[in-house]
Amino acid sequence: MKDQSYDNNKLIDIKYDMNKRRIRDFIGIKLMQIITIIVSTLFVLIFLILFSKSIPIFENVSLTDLLFSSLWNPEKGEFGLLPIITGTIFVTGISLFIAVPISLLSAVYISEYAHKKTRSFLRPFIDVLAGVPSVVYGLCAFLFLVPLVKDFIAPRFGIESTGLCIFTASITLSVMVFPIIISLCVESFRSIPIELKEASLSVGATKWETIRKVILRASAPSVITAVLLGFGRAFGETIAVNMVVGGIPKIPSTLFHPGQTLASLIASAYGEMMSIPLYESALMFVALILFVVVLIFNLLGIILLRKVKRRWNY
Repeated sequence: MKDQSYDNNKLIDIKYDMNKRRIRDFIGIKLMQIITIIVSTLFVLIFLILFSKSIPIFENVSLTDLLFSSLWNPEKGEFGLLPIITGTIFVTGISLFIAVPISLLSAVYISEYAHKKTRSFLRPFIDVLAGVPSVVYGLCAFLFLVPLVKDFIAPRFGIESTGLCIFTASITLSVMVFPIIISLCVESFRSIPIELKEASLSVGATKWETIRKVILRASAPSVITAVLLGFGRAFGETIAVNMVVGGIPKIPSTLFHPGQTLASLIASAYGEMMSIPLYESALMFVALILFVVVLIFNLLGIILLRKVKRRWNY
């Protein structure tokens, strides 16, 4: 009887422990679910806040004038964003034009040519570059690039410049984009099945031919994804660009003239908006443009990345 009573008590304790675990698991799952819903809802809330704050400017200025007028003078009620959009496109486009080939060649070297010790030495530095605060990049550009452009580069083209210009901002931004594109490209190149490389080498292809015709082609979607994510970083960068772009909302006639970007406009003008009606709404509309554009390019990058994962089954 004692053994049977002991077994019954033990069975009750086991059931009690199992019920406690189930309750803890249930609470934990629900808590994580609630947190996930809250985080996901933040995206919708941000969009709704920006859109609602942009409504006053839509009621007073047509969308055509906002996007295609070149007159930006909030004191006179002129909110033409064309010079600022143009400056953003110039800075972002030139920075990617510089960053993409350099990053791609660096990724090829790290993944295919560098010795294992060299690779393990370089990768942490690239990762650290990705985490450096943007204000540090901006400060270094202000102290080094601005005088270089002002005294040496711009005069070579017969142009007088203060150094605070589209070109300086583009160089600064390209350096900031390097680590993102390099890291993603290296991961992509390293994930290509070794059988593809060996098959190419076995038929007499050189190392570079294998890289160009096999690795780069097979990883093209991942490379495009890296560029898109780099674009998202470049398009929305604020502090570093604001420090060296010049801050003048006019369409630049040359790359060595000052300009303005959407993100830097918000950073530089937000303190003034309280004194002028509609100014806040105009800046909220600028933020909405940034939000939507970066969202679109990040979604495109995620879609391509998922296709690549399905392609290689990892």
